[in-house]
Amino acid sequence: MYRATQKGLAMESIHQMNLFSQGVLPSSPRQMELTVISPKMASELNATWHSRLPIIHWSNITRNRNYICYGAMFDWRYFAVGIWSSPVNPNFDLDTVLELRRLAISPEAPKYTATWMLGRMVKLLKTYLPSINRLISYQDVEVHSGTIYKAANWLAVSQKRFQAWDKSRNRNRPQSTGDKVRWEYHIK
Repeated sequence: MYRATQKGLAMESIHQMNLFSQGVLPSSPRQMELTVISPKMASELNATWHSRLPIIHWSNITRNRNYICYGAMFDWRYFAVGIWSSPVNPNFDLDTVLELRRLAISPEAPKYTATWMLGRMVKLLKTYLPSINRLISYQDVEVHSGTIYKAANWLAVSQKRFQAWDKSRNRNRPQSTGDKVRWEYHIK
């Protein structure tokens, strides 16, 4: 009951914001405001827009050592969401590395929103999580070419073939079975 109520509240807040909207679309990402949003709201927005990885439960975000979620808003409407947390791979230093778990963009968002968001989020992360000095993200090669990372000056550091999670416990079916490229950005 609690989870259903929380999901309902997140969707209700999205609908309430749309009541204030005048239906105006931004012509440039620079017209949008990037704000910190709750993991519940971020999960709902991701489910709405992410074509390949729509499922990420808010509890999978909040159980990490470090996490933060951003939403890009214009005219009281969200047009993009970024979800960051400690790396899923425990081989990374959880105190200094942060992983971009999801980046989802509305089809109504202006061109270059993803690259603009990457740049803005990096600047804000320096303030909110000053111990973080390295960012990572994974690109699914079946559907993306890495253009947004290249444009934001990230470096492709490795490519891995799909490998299923450890079968030692019951897990959800993978949302993607494509090979991945790991991109990195070092914060100065």
